[in-house]
Amino acid sequence: MPLAFRQVKEDEVDEYLSLMLAAYAAVKALGIHFDAATADRDKALRHLQSHGVYALYKDKVMVSSVTVRYPWGPLPGPFGLPHIGWFGADPDYAGQGFGQQILQHLEQDILIGQLRAPAVSLGTATRHPWLKEMYLKRGFMPMHTTDLGKGHITLYMKKVLNSALHETWLSRQSHQLQDVAK
Repeated sequence: MPLAFRQVKEDEVDEYLSLMLAAYAAVKALGIHFDAATADRDKALRHLQSHGVYALYKDKVMVSSVTVRYPWGPLPGPFGLPHIGWFGADPDYAGQGFGQQILQHLEQDILIGQLRAPAVSLGTATRHPWLKEMYLKRGFMPMHTTDLGKGHITLYMKKVLNSALHETWLSRQSHQLQDVAK
């Protein structure tokens, strides 16, 4: 049976929470505090209700998931762009590329295909041993670091999805900053 990519439904909250806790167990063991690593059912349900949460299913089993937080939503990213969060794959399916595949679906189907986003951002802990390198290989560029008070320094990264749209977006951002300064 082929893989299926779709938005996670609220009635899948328990399966979703189980996937996130399993996916983030290794991060939690490193002492890095990502919200998904310590979520409970209520937090996971609010997360599903507030953001675009997508999953990849193999034989109807949720094997990876990724969230897109919207600039207009309750937890926007730092740049006024869609922002990736709560990204993980079931460790029982390690080595099958489900994390990479779900990011490709998110970029092509949702960010480019539906939202027409010029770029996307994400944040990761600077001391995480492999995430920064993984995101660099996927085309993300480091932007800046900040301390969000979670016990680690967050590195914000951005990936341009459409160069022409990104240039227009940058120009608009620059004009908005000039208007605010007046």
